[in-house]
Amino acid sequence: MKLSHGDPVLIISGKDKGKKGTVMRVLVSQNRVLVSGVNMVTKHIKKTAQTEGKKVRFEASIHVSNVQIVDPKTGKASRIGYRVDPKTGKKVRIAKLSGTVLSRVNVEPEAKKTMEKSEAGTASKTPSSKKKGFWKNVGFGADASEATKTEAGPAHATIPTRSAGRGS
Repeated sequence: MKLSHGDPVLIISGKDKGKKGTVMRVLVSQNRVLVSGVNMVTKHIKKTAQTEGKKVRFEASIHVSNVQIVDPKTGKASRIGYRVDPKTGKKVRIAKLSGTVLSRVNVEPEAKKTMEKSEAGTASKTPSSKKKGFWKNVGFGADASEATKTEAGPAHATIPTRSAGRGS
């Protein structure tokens, strides 16, 4: 997809036509983007015993065909093209309207930023702090079979099985 996180865009059709915003999230599989302040919808939350009812407003996704990137030189909507940079030899995005190079904004999620801040206090990472894959907790793969083997016998002897009969 030619649009990326952090790109300034202009809405070219729909109820928010003419509004400008920045891309907050790109949904590549659905060809949709979330744009800040655009396509606001209201969700009504029903009251429960623990919480009260409320209305929540948030941005819904919009199809990529309804947005165009804002050219940094002219400030108008422009299509995106690609060109090989002669200096570096890498493929770069350009605005078709003025030919200026569009840089991709490297925006990290807040969760990663807070995680990095907390790890900055520690001198070095320990291998035990690294997350294990979900399959290692459930019991899939080679690691699970090695972990469940005992001195008495193979791994399949310790794994519980479903009964084949009725009620037994």
